[in-house]
Amino acid sequence: MEVPGSSKKMIATQEEMVESRIPIAYRDQCAHLLIPLNKCRQAEFYLPWKCEIERHSYEKCEYELVMERMLQMQKIREEEAKLKQAGKQGASIPLIPKTANA
Repeated sequence: MEVPGSSKKMIATQEEMVESRIPIAYRDQCAHLLIPLNKCRQAEFYLPWKCEIERHSYEKCEYELVMERMLQMQKIREEEAKLKQAGKQGASIPLIPKTANA
C-alpha cells in the first residue's frame, strides 16, 4: 500500500497490525518493525538491554519518517515565502493615491 507524500511503503497489513494489537497511533510505515519488537519485548520481559537490534531498526525508521516530514514542511514554507514575496512585489502600486485622502 502506497502512502501519499511518503517515500516508504506500508509493509504491514491492517490485519497484521490488528492481530498484533498495535495502537492506532503507531500504525505507520514502521509498524512492520514494531511487530517483532513488541514480540521480543514480551518474550524478554521488557528488559532494556534485550531486543536492542529490533529497537534500533524501529527507531531509525521513525527518525527517517520524521526527517522526511520536516523536509516536506520546509519546502512548503519556502514555497509560501516565495508566493508572499511575489504578492508584495506586485502590490507596490497603491490602489488609492495619497493625494486623494487630503
